[in-house]
Order: sequence, then structure tokens, then C-alpha cells
Amino acid sequence: MKKLSYVLTLLLIPVLLAGCDSKLLVFDPKGPIARSLTDLIVYSIILMLVVVVVVFVLFGYIVWKYRARKNDGDFEPKEEKGNHYLEITWFVIPIIIVIALMIPTTMTIYQVDDVPQGYEEDEPLVINVTSADWKWIFSYPDQDIETVNYVNIPADHPVELKMTSAGTMQSFWVPELAGQKYTMANMQTNLHLLADKPGSFYGRNTNFNGQGYAHMEFEVEAKTKEDFNKWVNDVKNTANDLTEDTYSQILEPGLVGRMTFNGTHLDWIDHAHGGSEQYIDPEKYRIHHGEHTDLNQDIDENREVDPLDQDEQEQNSDSEETDHSHH
Repeated sequence: MKKLSYVLTLLLIPVLLAGCDSKLLVFDPKGPIARSLTDLIVYSIILMLVVVVVVFVLFGYIVWKYRARKNDGDFEPKEEKGNHYLEITWFVIPIIIVIALMIPTTMTIYQVDDVPQGYEEDEPLVINVTSADWKWIFSYPDQDIETVNYVNIPADHPVELKMTSAGTMQSFWVPELAGQKYTMANMQTNLHLLADKPGSFYGRNTNFNGQGYAHMEFEVEAKTKEDFNKWVNDVKNTANDLTEDTYSQILEPGLVGRMTFNGTHLDWIDHAHGGSEQYIDPEKYRIHHGEHTDLNQDIDENREVDPLDQDEQEQNSDSEETDHSHH
């Protein structure tokens, strides 16, 4: 019993140390799509927990019941042939478990791959998402504006993301609003998301793709429809025009802050349909042994930076990394 208490204490330590001031993002959904995925995760955990508990209970019972005893002597159990009923049971149980996981998983996949129920009559806001090393580019084709490393959406309104990559494969994930999907060059993947209420949500790349991967984060801000329309008008009146030369600089491997432009790169290229090679220079990825590379990019005067100065942005970035490290 003393040894058992030590083992249980060791098992409880990670649970106690895992306490956080806030919930894990994946278990704190803020929209119907993320809520469906969270329900599926919880269901899967409970089902697997039942399986694990049953297996360990049976394991403990068998070990205890058929343990060696001092009074066994030279006893040898008689040889028995296999039991057909047990063999059928061992075969059927895994099939039942797989079916119990497969059916809700398939239903949820089809459910989240379309406009959420109750919003079928709303025309989704279309945003083209382009991943690059190491930043996220969001294009609003209907509004004719483009942002980098942040995206604004109207709350309580469906959003359809058309995603691709300008180079390496990357992974788009906003755990509070939607599931994870990959972005790949020369092809398009689609993702729907919806925020119940206004708020700020954390998003990032979850696929390792180089030295700037850890900093490849973005913010999704859900605004009221009035505030969203006002933001669009403000961008049209104040933001610089996006040029192909500026866009080429943005695609160079490195880190940039938030940027906002009038116009989109879709006017001259959609990376889902090829052409990325004209913007990619492999030599810019080359790092010689012992060489230190500064990942921060310095875009030309067309760049529009947030009101925060560069030092404040770096402090906020460090703070966000600390806040989200436990997620």
C-alpha cells in the first residue's frame, strides 16, 4: 500500500501542476463549429477512458486471481482448447469501439465543413488566406483590402476561408472558432468559422516549417457588423495601396508586424493556381554554418504599422507567447 500511494502521488503531480488561470482554448469554444469539435473531443475522451478503465480493471483482476501462491505446490493447469465465444468477443469489441468513434466523427466532419446550422440564409464573408514564411496574409476580395498577421470578421456571421500557401505547407488553426486545416501551394482548402460574439481569438501555424515557425501567430478579431463595416471604410480611406513589389518583399522569409493595404495580391496571383515560384528565391532560405540570421523584415514605405511602436510590439509578442505557452 505504501508503494501504491507513492505511485498515485507521482501520477497526481502532473495533474496538480497543470492548473491554469484559464481554460485550454480547445475546450473553450466561442462558436458553433468549434463547439461541435469540442463535443467530439470530449465524447472521444470519455469513450477511450471507459475502454482504458475496463482493461485495467480486468488486468488487475486477472493478475490477482491467477497469481502464484505458496500452497500451489507442483500444480499444473490442464491444457484447454480455445473458447470460440471468447474469440468472437475479442473480435467484436474492437469493431464496436471503432464504429462508436467513426460515426460521430464522420457526422461532425461533414457538419463543420459547411455553413453552420441556422446561418444557411446568410451569405458568408469570403476571405482568402495565404500562408508564407513566416506570416499570414488575409485577402478580402469583395472589400478589396488585405491584411497581414491579423484578420477582422463580423461576429454572428459565417466566414468562409479559401486557404493556400505561397511556399511550404503550413497549418491554420483558431482553436476557439474552428478546426485545423493545412495550407498547400498550388491547391485550395476551405474552412468555415463563426464567432458567437465580438472578441479576440488566438490563431497560429501548428506545422513546423522552419526557424520562424514559433512566431507564426495571428489574431482573429470578431467585431459587430457596424464596427466591421466602419473598419473596412477606414482601411479604404487611410491604408496604402498594395503593389506587387511590396507583396514580393512580404513573401521573403522573415517576420513582419501587422500590415494593412488597399487592394489584394489576387489581382495578379492566386497561389492556389500556381505561379508561386516567381516570388520565391531559394537562396534567401540558405543559412551557412555558424551564421546568425535576423528574421525581422524591413518592408518599404508602403508598409502600414499598428500605432504601437516596434518595441511595444515585441513586448506584446513576448507576452502573448508566455500567455499561450501553456495552451
